[in-house]
Amino acid sequence: MPFLLITYPVFDPIAISLGPIAIRWYALAYIGGITLGWLYARALIKNEKFWGGPAPISLLQMDDFILWVTVGIILGGRTGYVLFYNLDFFIHHPAEIFELWKGGMSFHGGYMGCVAAVILFCRKHKLPVLSLGDITTAVGPIGLFLGRIANFINSELWGRPADPSLPWAMVFPNGGPLPRHPSQLYEAALEGIVLFILLALMIRAGALKRPGLILGSFITLYAMARITGEFFREPDPQLGFLWGGLTMGMLLSVPMIIAGLAIVYTAWSRGPRAPATDAIAKQDV
Repeated sequence: MPFLLITYPVFDPIAISLGPIAIRWYALAYIGGITLGWLYARALIKNEKFWGGPAPISLLQMDDFILWVTVGIILGGRTGYVLFYNLDFFIHHPAEIFELWKGGMSFHGGYMGCVAAVILFCRKHKLPVLSLGDITTAVGPIGLFLGRIANFINSELWGRPADPSLPWAMVFPNGGPLPRHPSQLYEAALEGIVLFILLALMIRAGALKRPGLILGSFITLYAMARITGEFFREPDPQLGFLWGGLTMGMLLSVPMIIAGLAIVYTAWSRGPRAPATDAIAKQDV
């Protein structure tokens, strides 16, 4: 074993235990991601210079939307995992679909749940779908970062075997004796930190004035980051490598790149939003 090999710091998956009540790190990641995302979304809405005038969504509406998007993330994430990653198992054990504490969430499913929440909420309140989509995806990397850190704490979704000379290679307690890439940390950096910074810079350059630009950019950049991370991540054992050595995460991300680029092109072609019109529409809600 190489001298520089990092020993995985074994964590207790339960962060807080109060008698029969146990709160896991993964649950805290969801709670923290939604809470911090909500605070950041409010800050974006308050800053009129980002929008070229009043934001088309009020703070009160964003407060109401939090419950909708939380339900969308949970239902979509679990449904995506069941359908895309472990359908055969859940067909034979349907009761375990509801045992969320055992893990098993899919980003792609959670994202579709968010899309559904955005569309339904906007229809009910007569809000612009693309602008709410921009806000939702602008804060998304916060939750992605915390979620990947929780994956690392839980010693799950670890990476493929790494060259033993790699200074940060780790031996995970449930990953066999081979040193592996800490792919959860790679994804936390790419999908969380890097993506957040890029979108924040775009917002400060005026991207929110073009509805859909942040949304399309998030979809495209996340998919590229996810595909990159999949080259270092061990495929789910029940699936393994699929056609051509691709993984399920790669296959689900390819359509996102196409859709994201289409949304970016459309947003840029339409030009900036009209603040006065949006402000009037907002007053009518």
